[in-house]
Amino acid sequence: MDVLIDKALQDQERLIASLRRPTYKQMIEDVAGMMIDTLNRGNTIFWCGNGGSAADCQHLSAELCFQFKIHDGRPGLRSIPLTVDTSLMSAIGNDRSFDEVFSIQARSLMTNGDMLIVVSTSGTSRNILRVMDTACQVTKGPIVAFTGSNGIASSHKHMCDVNYSIRSDDTPRIQEAFLLIGHILCEIVEKELKKLDEKKLKGHTIL
Repeated sequence: MDVLIDKALQDQERLIASLRRPTYKQMIEDVAGMMIDTLNRGNTIFWCGNGGSAADCQHLSAELCFQFKIHDGRPGLRSIPLTVDTSLMSAIGNDRSFDEVFSIQARSLMTNGDMLIVVSTSGTSRNILRVMDTACQVTKGPIVAFTGSNGIASSHKHMCDVNYSIRSDDTPRIQEAFLLIGHILCEIVEKELKKLDEKKLKGHTIL
């Protein structure tokens, strides 16, 4: 048991250390910038993934929509996970195909300028690739994919503004790293939007 615990901790430490590379830090900054721009112009961030990735999407979306580290009653940010409507998802899965559980929602809900964040440890989930197809058709907003070491499927690489490929083939370690990255993104977005709001308020102050 000790060996298993030590190996898991060591593997995660090595993976987190690799995320400190300048290329990976720059990708985090790039994604945060896209999120900030999307929200600042009044658009919405949509998230989707399967299994544990779905849970992570819901978690991070909630951090934005409610609050993360700034507890001052700030307005909620426009963030929606496509993973929560069980009635709709089961209807689509039963009557059409599970491959379309996200894409049909995206076609109904996304508007021009919205952002899509997909999370897929394999990078090949058919419902993830389908929703990327749909997002390209209905919105000119950014698409970001968080994946394992293989990256997003080669057929869809050109659709990604950023494909953050976490260098591991171990699904739990990938999901743990993604959650850390997601929390960093939430913190950046929340702080930077607060600064922008404060500047807007100062600009409207009558002296």
